Amino acid sequence: MKSYIKYIAIAIFLLPVTSCEKYLDVEPAYAIDAENYFNSKSDYEMALTGAYDLLQGNFLDLWIGEIASDNSIAGGESVNDTEGLHEIDNMNHDAVNDELRNILRWNYAGIARCNFIMEYKDKTNFDGKEQILAETRFLRAYYYFQLVKYFGGMPLIVDKRLGAEEVTQIERASAADVYNQIESDLQYAISNLDWNASVKGRADKGAALGLLGKAYIYQKKYNQAATTLDRIITEGNYSLVNDFEDLWYAANENNSETVFDIEYSSLEGGSYECFICLEGNAAAGFHGIRQYNGPKYADGNSYNLPTADLYNFFDVNDPRRDLSVLNLDSFINLQPDPGSITYLVGAGGHTGFYNNKYIKRQIELGLPDDDLTSPLNFKVIRYADVLLMAAEAHANTSNEPTALNYLNQVRARVGMPALASSGAQLIQDIFDERRREFAGEGLRFFDLVRSGNAVNEINNFTPGKHEIFPIPQVEIDLAGGNWSQNPNY
Repeated sequence: MKSYIKYIAIAIFLLPVTSCEKYLDVEPAYAIDAENYFNSKSDYEMALTGAYDLLQGNFLDLWIGEIASDNSIAGGESVNDTEGLHEIDNMNHDAVNDELRNILRWNYAGIARCNFIMEYKDKTNFDGKEQILAETRFLRAYYYFQLVKYFGGMPLIVDKRLGAEEVTQIERASAADVYNQIESDLQYAISNLDWNASVKGRADKGAALGLLGKAYIYQKKYNQAATTLDRIITEGNYSLVNDFEDLWYAANENNSETVFDIEYSSLEGGSYECFICLEGNAAAGFHGIRQYNGPKYADGNSYNLPTADLYNFFDVNDPRRDLSVLNLDSFINLQPDPGSITYLVGAGGHTGFYNNKYIKRQIELGLPDDDLTSPLNFKVIRYADVLLMAAEAHANTSNEPTALNYLNQVRARVGMPALASSGAQLIQDIFDERRREFAGEGLRFFDLVRSGNAVNEINNFTPGKHEIFPIPQVEIDLAGGNWSQNPNY
């Protein structure tokens, strides 16, 4: 879906900052200026594909969501290998951090591409335009949701491009204002999208409802969350996949549990020079076992290594433990010739465990460099998440029977006994189940913050500071010092 529009997508992102005549009066060959674009349905479709393209960077959200929590350590070749992840791991990150800057830049780039479409939404009429605009607004909501959950309130730019001078004048909006925009965009998307996307990987009504429910949950708007998420459960055609293991192989993707996936391809090569330019999922290769030589798996970079605390959190009879967390030495010892299997330990830390959901396997290798070209889709929202968010919402609105029903559906899928808790224990049981169900998926840090348990579970976590991340200082400087820094950074 992404590759055929790569160069147009890059051009769309550059348009907002290269259209001022006083800075540039030479028109590059084959360039199309903004005012002469959007003359046909295909123009809008190409621009929309460019807006989807920035979802590529979600692997970084997965890493930080695990590494900032008690689920994983940064790992890698050394403590200087992606140093920003090690700083986040140790909770000593500050406003100079490349990974946090990429989160900000990539999501604002996605917003810019969405705004470019919305600025010209009325230029040309054609059948199907409402769906394109609805998908555009879903994407803009997604990118703003990423920003607000990392940084709190951020500058809110809607339906327009910004010139260089205007960037220095716009201030940070409140988190409430950002969430209001997210809700508005998603409500529009819900009203104009069908339940089943016509193109694999595109947003549909279920995806928009799921993201809106998540936005409500993060704001503790539990009544609205319950109503929204219940629509997916009662109106949508979703169900839990019978075998939990089937979820984590490329051959089984886009199944009944898929509410919204980010699509990846193994059919195009990539470069370490531009992670946002890739077509494959970079997470799998980076999660791979360093210089591994043996069956099933392939060598990688040993990033985002699960902790023993996570592994031991599972009941020994819970199949999700070993399907989510690879205990490498135990796996090797079960092989016919364990002495022939070798691997190296990175100096960035070693736990003996690897992310078994997003990992490089021999049957799923992409084109060289295959560290960067995994075909594994990233599961942004799956039906289990809908059920557990809905359980949380109902538990917080005194509807405990429904909360228990949803919670126990998730447990029953993996053969775990039903729970019958209530009150504060029920809410804790739901968060505990989220840790087991979504281990390795990038949700843990934000769940700990939302539950108020981060200070108890994350080493060096400082309340009043670490709930959100610092605004990258270079971006504050580029904005003319007009953006305030987050507290205590």
